[in-house]
Amino acid sequence: MKTLTGSAKYNFNKLQKRLRRQTGQAIKDYNMIEAGDRVMVCLSGGADSYTMLSVLMSLQKSAPIDFDLVAVNLDQKQPGFPEHILPEYLDKLGIDYHIINRDTYSIVKEKIPEGKTTCGLCSRLRRGTLYSFAEDIGATKIALGHHKDDIVETLFLNMFYGSRISAMPPKLLSDDKRNIVIRPLAYCREKDIKRYSDLMEFPIIPCNLCGSQENLQRQNIKAMLTEWDKKGGGRTEAIFTALKNIAPSQLGDTDLFDFKNLQIDRSGERPPYEYESNQIVVSKLLNWQDNSLDILER
Repeated sequence: MKTLTGSAKYNFNKLQKRLRRQTGQAIKDYNMIEAGDRVMVCLSGGADSYTMLSVLMSLQKSAPIDFDLVAVNLDQKQPGFPEHILPEYLDKLGIDYHIINRDTYSIVKEKIPEGKTTCGLCSRLRRGTLYSFAEDIGATKIALGHHKDDIVETLFLNMFYGSRISAMPPKLLSDDKRNIVIRPLAYCREKDIKRYSDLMEFPIIPCNLCGSQENLQRQNIKAMLTEWDKKGGGRTEAIFTALKNIAPSQLGDTDLFDFKNLQIDRSGERPPYEYESNQIVVSKLLNWQDNSLDILER
């Protein structure tokens, strides 16, 4: 970690507390971690996963419940991948960890044509490997480092390129119901995580598989949201809040809301509509004024 003094140290402490508070709140809101859980913290070597591990280790010390953390990295055998970095870092932390060796890199390069986005297949292969390994080590939760910006970006990716409204839920039960995925950084902003990572001097490992591809769809969405935030502050925050405030009857999904069988019900007394309510208020006010004048004239 960088040596900080004065205001820089004060600002770092504020940043650290904010990340801890937001992560703790997300864990509480979605009941992400329970007593006795063994949480598999997935480390990619990026700023997000390093920050997640750091904050979870900090929260573990003061949490009112006991739970275990185990760090896991999937070595996908990318050419030039610095295999020594994560083990050396984790040894210094003194945390239980595992390195999974799977050559998913070759599979992705074989299946995906040059220049096409590799993220979809890569993530599916990664997910399957991590799901099975979680069972092997008795992990009850799988923690991923996705943050608020990732979640909002995924919403627009699915809208623009998948024609559906869905994002990354802070907590997810896998389709086979054998694993639960949690995203403890769901309330944290990317800019805060990046700043924290820089100050902590985490040994970042770049992803050579997809990081060099130009004009990825996610990068386009990120640029769009960045521009929106510049024009009107808080857009990303507002969109994320909207994801927590869904009104199925105001959308169009017939599986979520029974539009076909809507029926009118006029059995009870009709309450006044807004316009009528306003008219009643105005009428009462005018009557009160007339009565007051009558009293004064007497």
